[in-house]
Amino acid sequence: MFDRIKDLFAPAPTEKGSVPDDQLLDQMLNLQMLPETTASIASLITQRERVGQTLNLTIKLPAGYKGEPQILHDELAAALEPLGIQELNLHLITQKVSGEPQPTYNPEQAKAEQKLPVVTDASAPVQTSTPTRPVPPKQTELKAHPRIRHIIVVASGKGGVGKSTTAVNLALALLKTGAKVGMLDADIYGPSIPTMLGIAGKTPLIENDQFVPLSAHGLAVLSIGNLTGDDNTPIVWRGPKATGALMQLFGQTNWPELDYLVIDMPPGTGDIQLTLAQRIPVSGAVIVTTPQHIALLDAQKGIELFNKVNIPVLGVIENMALHVCSECGHIDEIFGAGGGEKLGAQYHVPLLGKLPLTRSIRINADTGNPSVVAGDDAAPLYQQIALNVIKAVEKLGEVHARDDRRIF
Repeated sequence: MFDRIKDLFAPAPTEKGSVPDDQLLDQMLNLQMLPETTASIASLITQRERVGQTLNLTIKLPAGYKGEPQILHDELAAALEPLGIQELNLHLITQKVSGEPQPTYNPEQAKAEQKLPVVTDASAPVQTSTPTRPVPPKQTELKAHPRIRHIIVVASGKGGVGKSTTAVNLALALLKTGAKVGMLDADIYGPSIPTMLGIAGKTPLIENDQFVPLSAHGLAVLSIGNLTGDDNTPIVWRGPKATGALMQLFGQTNWPELDYLVIDMPPGTGDIQLTLAQRIPVSGAVIVTTPQHIALLDAQKGIELFNKVNIPVLGVIENMALHVCSECGHIDEIFGAGGGEKLGAQYHVPLLGKLPLTRSIRINADTGNPSVVAGDDAAPLYQQIALNVIKAVEKLGEVHARDDRRIF
């Protein structure tokens, strides 16, 4: 079973003559979607030729399709690379909208044209406007997952603020309310969710070419950390491959009926965050920060990103807000005070709650028995935060139209 998973995610064999399995190739092309549409790549292929580790594809694009060809090529190449495809030659045919013929896109020809020297024609008219790139779809234009009611992302502008620990306990606290909850670990480069939920080393099953989520304390969970084999394996992937892996984890998983899917995001504002914003229907984002000034500056960048891609910010969680000495009971605001309130007031979003800096939160997370399950002193705080998140989500209503015919 683990060998089958390695076929999907591990680098392809490099021996001479090694070629991908045709059946797996067919399945992957069926699972890959044309960006900004619900059409599978397989349904658009008019000609296919595989020579060893090289794949030549001719794809007939839908009429009026305005997606960027280079993005399509890069995402498809990244998805096919784990199957052994080392070179992808993509030939795109654009269907005519009117009677005028439209040019086709040839990557090799485009590269050659880019290498030609610039020639200035003094008699040519001066171009007064600059070409613009196609506008990616807005969040409100994305269709909701047929089995997931709300997707909540937990993000931070920087690492080290306790984002993953907070995400795990938030998911478990939502579960305590009686909701059906799943969790996706999208922190591709540093997956820690398997350890925190006590499922490190476990491998998900594959049924009908889809991952079956693991079960942890009642949550349906999937993480790249459960697919790499061990905790010491580094994920050294460039942007297109990492974002392709995220889309596989989300779209190639047989998620059960869920009220909430909590996604633990990697820190920062990079490729994975942008891909998620353009491809996955998100109900809202939760920002985790500490009161420290540096952390607040990075958290602002996270909020600004979500505002620009039309993802509502549900609120701010201030982690490590204070420390209570276990010997004398003295309260010390180690990382400062009032940062969460100021950030929330600045962006007109609520402060969902404050969490202390305590040993029990760290110990319980490290041992796979998070605070909400262990029932330590922080558990009621997480449960109140979960109730505040539910109120914020319900206030937004159904953000995405539902398409029950869609198959992921």
